[in-house]
Amino acid sequence: MKTVSTATAIMGLPVAMAEEVVAQAGKEDNRPPVIWLHFQECTGCSEALLRANHPSIAEVVLDIINLEYQETLMAGAGDQAEEALHNAIKKHAGNYILVVEGSIPTADMDVCCKIANKTALQSFKEAAEKAAVVVSLGACATSGGIVAIEPNPTKAKGVLEILLDDMKWSEADISAKYLSIPGCPPNPYNVLSVILYFATFGKLPEKGPKIPPKNNLSVRDELAHRPTFAYGRLIHEHCERRPHFDAGRFVREFGDDGHKNGYCLYHMGCKGPETYANCSIIHFNDGAAWPIGNGSPCIGCTEGSVLFKDSIFSLAKVAQPKPASPINETQGRGKESSVAQAAVVGGLVGAAIGAGAVFATKLPKEPEDENK
Repeated sequence: MKTVSTATAIMGLPVAMAEEVVAQAGKEDNRPPVIWLHFQECTGCSEALLRANHPSIAEVVLDIINLEYQETLMAGAGDQAEEALHNAIKKHAGNYILVVEGSIPTADMDVCCKIANKTALQSFKEAAEKAAVVVSLGACATSGGIVAIEPNPTKAKGVLEILLDDMKWSEADISAKYLSIPGCPPNPYNVLSVILYFATFGKLPEKGPKIPPKNNLSVRDELAHRPTFAYGRLIHEHCERRPHFDAGRFVREFGDDGHKNGYCLYHMGCKGPETYANCSIIHFNDGAAWPIGNGSPCIGCTEGSVLFKDSIFSLAKVAQPKPASPINETQGRGKESSVAQAAVVGGLVGAAIGAGAVFATKLPKEPEDENK
């Protein structure tokens, strides 16, 4: 119940929906089959999932999903593993979720990633053709990531490019069957929430950004295919340092007084103002930490046009200098009623959400005399 309540809240569903999600997730026959392929990547996305505790990886694999194939976690190897993959595709044809972690080398460089004497491109096509849903997980799978940095020696592509250019998926197919979960790594709760949503409703969650809105996105724009509940608004909108941005209080050098007092990291190259993600709300390591909270500027790891493209210390494009109406201004440490309401939600969904209320009460105050 704790696990599902967390995921239900992250997805923005009514609290009453938790019971329905629990009922669906608890049915053995209703666990969505998942085939998880690895290509050119560091396995960091899987590692992030392994470090989640609410739920643990054991709960995810044994209770929530039917994980048919995942090279990092499975015990089988060699011919045994390959047979398991083929059997899973055949058994669950048209019903399984295909998760892809890593970029895919193409053209004359497709030999750079081969498994069972098949290129990554061949393996992906075989699995994608019979999948109910294709999910690209992490920066490498969504936009090519670090592997595709110019001069891109392996001619690596993200999943969306392959589906459109190599497999000729239509815009309707992409809309109904493709989902992007970017990040380096993405938050494991976003992955879990998507799987639970699909298991409960039999379809993908709403996709695309909302704050600020981007209208008429091309089918080739990866922004259009992200779950709105996780990537619907900029990190900047809910950042714990946002009050300092609005007040003009900035860190100018790592270790200076502004840094010690939690001022805004914009002038240190923080890409939060142009990065769509929910990192500022759902923190990593069960709500224990996130980069900006730890004093490091956001590097825009969910944005293919920013990550590894812009200089780490270049100033971000501020798309939303003020909260969009009818969004209320950030309240700093917050009014008592706001903190109380957040505490109620935190008590329901566990540490992952409750951490937000804790951070709300711990925003930096005005600098005090260091001798006190």
